[in-house]
Amino acid sequence: MSEIAIKVENLSKKFCTSLRRSLIYGTTDMLNDMLGMKRQTEGLRKREFWALQDINFELKRGETLGLIGQNGCGKTTLLRLLNGIFPPDKGKITINGRMGALIAVGAGFHPHMSGRENIYLNGTILGMTRSELNSKLDAIINFAEIGEFIDSPVSTYSSGMTVRLGFAIAIHCEPDILLIDEILAVGDGRFQQKCFSKLAELLKSGTSVIFVSHSMPQVQMICKDAIYMDHGKMLAYGKVEDTIGFYYNKCAVNVFESSENTKDNFISSYNISYQYLKFFNTKGQETRTFESGEDIIAEWKFNMPAELKNVSVYFGMANDVFTHSGYSTAKGYDNIVVERINSDTVCRIHLKKPFLSPGEYIVSIALWDDKMQDCYYNDYESTGKIKITSKNKIHTRFQYDHTWELTNA
Repeated sequence: MSEIAIKVENLSKKFCTSLRRSLIYGTTDMLNDMLGMKRQTEGLRKREFWALQDINFELKRGETLGLIGQNGCGKTTLLRLLNGIFPPDKGKITINGRMGALIAVGAGFHPHMSGRENIYLNGTILGMTRSELNSKLDAIINFAEIGEFIDSPVSTYSSGMTVRLGFAIAIHCEPDILLIDEILAVGDGRFQQKCFSKLAELLKSGTSVIFVSHSMPQVQMICKDAIYMDHGKMLAYGKVEDTIGFYYNKCAVNVFESSENTKDNFISSYNISYQYLKFFNTKGQETRTFESGEDIIAEWKFNMPAELKNVSVYFGMANDVFTHSGYSTAKGYDNIVVERINSDTVCRIHLKKPFLSPGEYIVSIALWDDKMQDCYYNDYESTGKIKITSKNKIHTRFQYDHTWELTNA
């Protein structure tokens, strides 16, 4: 069997924003195929757009590739093409092995059938035989932890129960290739750890994984390489730390440019400032000088005339060449819901072993709405700098393992 599990060459896919035109184009393309005529694939017809354009990559057996990028960048569309749900308009996809896919919560499930019946239905879709399903039925049920609800209709399941069942079926079909699209974010922390342990087993056995997630720590934890996508194009492809670094640098530029354009407005509108911003080492000593790889603990409070609800707290660092590490409680970053914050709230972030390049870093703190669209406050000037020292030459630039703590909120 080939060492290459997936090979994608010059892959492109276009969609139409008009349902009526989409049906017309689909019928035209179908007739052209039946008559042996060439489809119009090179250019865009009226109201069409490129959802994917010129995608190229290889995935070897036993390796994991992360797909990162903002919502709507084309990640799920790419997985659907790989899984055969959509045909490509241009390019070529080569798949070597059995495919297992978890592209959406409840995908492939019949809502009015029981969990047990859906195991047979979904397992068959994934290529398992009846005898295989019979032999693995108990293992699937035990892994999913559905219990007595296994014979209840799937429509009565919570999203977490549906995820557990879908993941259990997919991994027990012993896939050569597994596609995972963000769905593990629905499960609780304990089940996520269980899934990652199982993924580690699959990788050792030679299974290849494409992993879509907005959680950069998760991507860093299991992926060797990553692709950063934006508006259907690959902007970066390579080692996971380099790709995530590129992603955060670009996000930081967008955030800083946005805040610079609106700074006068939102500061005067919300009348928010910061009370203090302090840095500590793990010994509890206040300092602004750290050795590269030494834990950094930042603590701060805001002054605000009124309590804010459903907010995102942001902390970032950038050096003179804009090597950037950015962290936020927002969805798409750490998925922590800050229900309310006021002048008594202490914000604290603990960065674990951040191997930052040596030099001075400008520090920024900010408050946004829960969707990271409207900015209540952003300061990356008066908060000062911290200094990173190192005896070695280090050039890492990505998000590090970290924990948030917000007290009195």
